[in-house]
Order: sequence, then structure tokens, then C-alpha cells
Amino acid sequence: MPDRPTYRIVYKALHRPLTICGVERRLFFLALFLGAATFNLFSSLFAGLLMCGGLYGFAAWATRRDPQMLRILLTSSQARRRYDPGKHQSVVVEVTPW
Repeated sequence: MPDRPTYRIVYKALHRPLTICGVERRLFFLALFLGAATFNLFSSLFAGLLMCGGLYGFAAWATRRDPQMLRILLTSSQARRRYDPGKHQSVVVEVTPW
């Protein structure tokens, strides 16, 4: 019976993204640190909380939409472009009468 497939148990926790408060951990710390930086820059607790809350909301949306979005965006900058619409060769078309 060599054609019979082998099944192995894969636990769901291995494929879940690492989250803190329902947000991907890197985005959570980014929101937290930018909120703290805003607080230090403007000396305003309201501005820091507003910045942190807004970024946390965006991070929660991004995590629900696609948990691997941040990883894809960061690695896409290292990939070679296959098509660049800014670099195209012009095509000369000549119309002749019948």
C-alpha cells in the first residue's frame, strides 16, 4: 500500500499569528511606541492616547483582514520587480490605407 497518503496531526496553534489583545504583536508594539513618542513630543496625554488608539484600531483591522500583511509588505521590498509600468518601450504603430 505505498499509494496510501500519510496523515499527521497539525495543531491549530502552530498556524495562528502571535497576537497581543487581538492584534499582531509587531503592530501592537508599533502603536504603543508611537503613542508614547507622541505623548513625549507634544506633552499631551490625549494626543498620545489618540495616536495609540487610532493605530491600534488600524492594526486590529489589518490583523482581521490578513494577519500576514505586514510580513508580505516588508519582504516585498526585497523582491525583484518583474514588471515596471514606468519603464516601457514605446511601440510605433503605422496605419496604412487598404
